[in-house]
Amino acid sequence: MSSSISLSTKIAGSVLSSCLYNASGPLCSTAEELQAIGKSHAGAILSKSATLQKRQGNEEPRYVDTRWGSINSMGLPNKGYEFYAQFAQTAQAYDKPYFMSVSGLSHEDNLHIIKELANFENIAAIELNLSCPNVPGKPQTGYDFDQSRYILELVCAQAKQPIGVKLPPYFDMPHFEMMAAVLNDFPISFVTCINSIGNGLVIDRDSESVVIKPKHGFGGIGGDFIKPTALANVRKFYTLLDKKISIIGCGGVKNGADAFEHILCGASAVQIGTQFMREGTGCFERVAGELTDLMREKGYQNIESFRGKLRDIT
Repeated sequence: MSSSISLSTKIAGSVLSSCLYNASGPLCSTAEELQAIGKSHAGAILSKSATLQKRQGNEEPRYVDTRWGSINSMGLPNKGYEFYAQFAQTAQAYDKPYFMSVSGLSHEDNLHIIKELANFENIAAIELNLSCPNVPGKPQTGYDFDQSRYILELVCAQAKQPIGVKLPPYFDMPHFEMMAAVLNDFPISFVTCINSIGNGLVIDRDSESVVIKPKHGFGGIGGDFIKPTALANVRKFYTLLDKKISIIGCGGVKNGADAFEHILCGASAVQIGTQFMREGTGCFERVAGELTDLMREKGYQNIESFRGKLRDIT
């Protein structure tokens, strides 16, 4: 058997040389940060979730690392959708797909942004964020199945680029089925599972205080702690969604073994968030090397050899 191992994959019609890339959130807000991802071993560049207008986000401190992951309540700080749409031209230099995350603060904002993005070239796909838990007063659309259907009807009728959806974590089996029924009715190219687990609370025992300022310390949980939930969501949606819809795994990926588990559950690509925030762009090369070594040990030459082939105990 050849020793050549391929991590390549295809998302929304675009070929990625590596199935690993950044999650929208950490270190993808400025041109310099996006260029650093472009120069890295990441298989794609994904922008910060863009709103209609520039946002400063929530007050600091709003992100804290913990021994088991992270807590954040960033509040969608970003430069506005026009900045990220225009960056698509710059991204061409890196010979990898440029995906743009969109998170309008209303259905009207989302529709306006999607319509405007039709005028921009070189955006390989749009990741519609239906799952941000950290904007005060704004519920997560992904937990309202009727509203999710409504916004997808609007967006899919107007989008020029392929559309994917970033989902919140689901926990009840009927909710998986209800959301899958919505998604299967639309020409969705991919779903990203999962965004952070919303409204966790981390306490500093010494100061007897919360550790982040917004929302009285409540924030989204990421990192190691959420990997079992992320894997469950990847697996369940892999079994429920039409096979034309790719699954992108996100949550608790800090090494090659974590990425392998996401792919085994059915992910066609894997995003890295908390670990990217900690380590910077070097994480993409390191995790890719570890995943390659693990695949070689197991005799797999490409990710399709084992993707989705998680075994039940019989």
